[in-house]
Amino acid sequence: MQKFLLGLCLALYSLSSIGQATNAITDADKKYKEVKELISQQDYAFAYTLVKDLKKQYPESTQSDHAYINDDLNYFEILCAVKLNQAQAKEAAEVFITSVNNNPRRQMMSFHLAHAYFLENNFASAIKYYDIAGYDNLSNEQIADAKFEKAYAYFNEKQFAAAKPLFNEIHQLPNNKYYIPANYYYGFISYYDKDYEQALKSFQLVEMEEAYKSIVPYYIAEIYYFQGKKDLVLSYGESVLSRSTSLYYEKQLKLLMGQIYFENKNYAKALPLLEDYANGSEKVTKEILYELSYSYYKENKYAKAIDGFKQLSNEKDSMGQNSMYILGDLYLKTDQKENARNAFQYSAYNSSNPKQQRISRFTYAKLNYELGYQNIALKEMRGFLEEYPNSEYDTEAKEIMVNLLTKTNNFKEALAMIKNLQPMPASLQKVYPKILYGRAIEEINDQHLSEADVLLTNIISNANAGTVLPYAHFWKGEIAYRQMRYEEAIRNLNVFAESGVSAQGEANRTAANYNLAYSWLQKENFAQAKTYFDKVTNSVNANASALEQDAYLRAADSRFMLKEYAAATNMYNQIIQYQLPQADYAAYQKAMITGIKSSTDKIAALNNLQKSYPQSNLLQEVNMEIAQAYIADEKFSAAIPYLNKVLVSGQADGLKPKAYLKLGLSYYNNNNNKEALINYETLINKYPQSAEADEAIDIVKNIYVEEGRPNAYVDLMQKNGISISVNEADSLTYASAELKYKDDNCSAALNGFANYLSKFPQGKFVIDAQYNSAVCLQKNKDFKGALDYYANVSSRGLSKYFENASLEAARINYFELQDYTQAKKYFSLLRANAVNQNNLLEALRGLVRSQYLLKDYKEANAAAQDLLNQKGISTDDKSIANLVIGKAQQQAGNCNDAITAFKNVAAINKSAWGAEARYELAYCQFTMNSLTAAESSAMKVIKETGSYDLWMTKSYILLGDIFMKQKDYFNAKATFESVSKNAAIDNLRIEAQQKLAAAIAEEKLQSKVAN
Repeated sequence: MQKFLLGLCLALYSLSSIGQATNAITDADKKYKEVKELISQQDYAFAYTLVKDLKKQYPESTQSDHAYINDDLNYFEILCAVKLNQAQAKEAAEVFITSVNNNPRRQMMSFHLAHAYFLENNFASAIKYYDIAGYDNLSNEQIADAKFEKAYAYFNEKQFAAAKPLFNEIHQLPNNKYYIPANYYYGFISYYDKDYEQALKSFQLVEMEEAYKSIVPYYIAEIYYFQGKKDLVLSYGESVLSRSTSLYYEKQLKLLMGQIYFENKNYAKALPLLEDYANGSEKVTKEILYELSYSYYKENKYAKAIDGFKQLSNEKDSMGQNSMYILGDLYLKTDQKENARNAFQYSAYNSSNPKQQRISRFTYAKLNYELGYQNIALKEMRGFLEEYPNSEYDTEAKEIMVNLLTKTNNFKEALAMIKNLQPMPASLQKVYPKILYGRAIEEINDQHLSEADVLLTNIISNANAGTVLPYAHFWKGEIAYRQMRYEEAIRNLNVFAESGVSAQGEANRTAANYNLAYSWLQKENFAQAKTYFDKVTNSVNANASALEQDAYLRAADSRFMLKEYAAATNMYNQIIQYQLPQADYAAYQKAMITGIKSSTDKIAALNNLQKSYPQSNLLQEVNMEIAQAYIADEKFSAAIPYLNKVLVSGQADGLKPKAYLKLGLSYYNNNNNKEALINYETLINKYPQSAEADEAIDIVKNIYVEEGRPNAYVDLMQKNGISISVNEADSLTYASAELKYKDDNCSAALNGFANYLSKFPQGKFVIDAQYNSAVCLQKNKDFKGALDYYANVSSRGLSKYFENASLEAARINYFELQDYTQAKKYFSLLRANAVNQNNLLEALRGLVRSQYLLKDYKEANAAAQDLLNQKGISTDDKSIANLVIGKAQQQAGNCNDAITAFKNVAAINKSAWGAEARYELAYCQFTMNSLTAAESSAMKVIKETGSYDLWMTKSYILLGDIFMKQKDYFNAKATFESVSKNAAIDNLRIEAQQKLAAAIAEEKLQSKVAN
């Protein structure tokens, strides 16, 4: 049975094989037709599978038998792959399009490829292949699709002109599936082309469509606006906003409506719409911010209006000017004059609106006047009067100008202005002397005594001097005293003292009497000196001021010089009893009085002084005085130890020539010629120009003559470059020149001294000729020539001219040449070698000032501390010493101690030092982040020290820095801008410009205004 079945199967198989060709063809046709049907039905996935199967039945190798089928299958395969988004399908389609000869197939493939690119948003490629496809082989539906998609592709490529006619065709076909979107896009392009009528028709047609109802209303509103139908915009906008549908452009619609309400001056309705837009936007245009801020302003919401307008301070156009003008008004309405001042400054610097600029300039100047910014007020009011000579504010401006000049602290600027107001207005003539006086005091405080003296002379000769006249005499007397013109000092100080006016700072009766007393003392009129010192005080106690203590001591000295020893001793005892700082000196003077009757008691008193005051700076003088007492008693051996103490001391080098002389004398009188010669020769070698050396030479000569060694004397003199005989011509030549000098004929004297120095370069009177030449040259204001001679005299060591020469060399370098390094050198030299106490104090004063100007604060600190410990120092001394100490502490990073020192200066000094101290105080507070205190301190500099441009300008810049730290960009920019436009000091102006740019940049990061 199985064999039968097997055979049957084989038979059937054979029959099947015989009929296979016919069936295969039949099946292939069927599948082929089925593929075409599936593709027409857009069932590309199943069609793609059948195409794959058919391609196996029609291999490429047999293509010649069925070429048309293979062409179709290739087409179908690529088409299906494209539709199914197969990898490499588009590339294959592009190859097909470029290689196929069948144009209908080529166009159809292009159509399908274009659509594929369209779906990928590859609009450029879509346009390309829609162009190739054309419309000839497309169905009506495909044509419509192609036109819409091509139009859409053009639209997205912003080729509106190409898109518009295609959308135009579709938007006229109500039954087309793309009818609604075509109307939307056609409307949009018409809107873009400003064809508002057509755009409006299209937008209204799609307005309520779900896809467009959140977008189109805004465009419709804008079209109404562009058509000038602003009322329609508002009514339409209100109706749209009342809908429940959310709007894509709701913010923009509200903005449009808000701006129309703003144009209509309906600020109440404009405000919420503009506010809503701004709150929903990270940045807005300056115009929108202006409209919002102005609406706040009109609706009396001042705080919000201020916040908005502040952000428009960078704008330099008319809108920016108007914003600042309104902002200034807002600040005035809210009693913020400081901020109003800055707002009007912005408006004053903007010329967009001439009227607003004029009003702003006056208001800015007036606010500076009212707020105490006198320097700016002066400059701005003067500028206003010059630019607007007949304005509506002319009378008020002139009144303010007069008041400013009357009350100003900027006397320097005031005088400069008055020079330009010639003839001087009658109202100013009365206040002019006061301004001269204010400037004179500044010059005195700044050590410019000659300049101050000229100003004071002008006051005294002015018929309108009035109440300032006595004070002018006081300061003229003070200057004369400082310049050692004692007769003039006495004359002017007496005028003040007899005037009976009340005290005005340092110009007071006590100070006048004190200076009068010292002037008489310098003239060695001790009776008059005593009278005026007694007027300062006739008693003393532990609480007496430094001036009273010194006056009491000098009154005692005057009695000493008048031989009123009992009275002097009682006064010295009072000073010792209260342990005042001058007690060591009082004890010294008592010892001198004791020595009148008993040298033994004098020596005992001086030895007791050394024990009682071991730190006294008089110790070497005490040693010298003890030695001289012993020498006077011919106790030469007893004198020697005290003289040696002077020589080994590190202090009072000026006493050493005298100590060597006295030591030599002591040994000589003890018949110890060897030790005597050693000390005399040391004196001659170390201090060849000293008066003691001249005296020693005669004694040495006598010793060598006594010992029968005249040649040794000659050798010693030659070794030290000393002529052993005085040529008669030498003496006569010098004497002739000296006679002219004493007659005050400096011109002839200088010629005589030059002749002498030329003929006798090693002459006996070389140092005298050089010193006297220096004095004459200095009188003639040939400071460099004088300095050369003073320097030569100083360099020769201790001589009778050493102290004065060193002091004058220091002064010329300091005051005239501003060579502070050389000034420091000579002040240091004088400090180390001077014996005269006044010169020692002068040296210390000059040293501290020179080190200060060299910014060597660390080194100056020790000298400043020493200066503060001196007796009888002036207010200026205390000022510069504390300033140096403050700068040293500040440099060391110790701002707390620096602040204390700076406050000490600020409390007593109104000059440049005071201005600097106030600035540094503010700067220290700023670095410590005490911004409120720093701002207050900086304002004091600006308002109280207007004549000092450097510190005033630096204080303005510091104010700007404070505002920056507080993120107050509005006031920071105004401050920096003011400095950048007005500063007279170039580097500070540039610094302000840089900081202004930085402030603007930082503000922009925080501002609501879009860049």
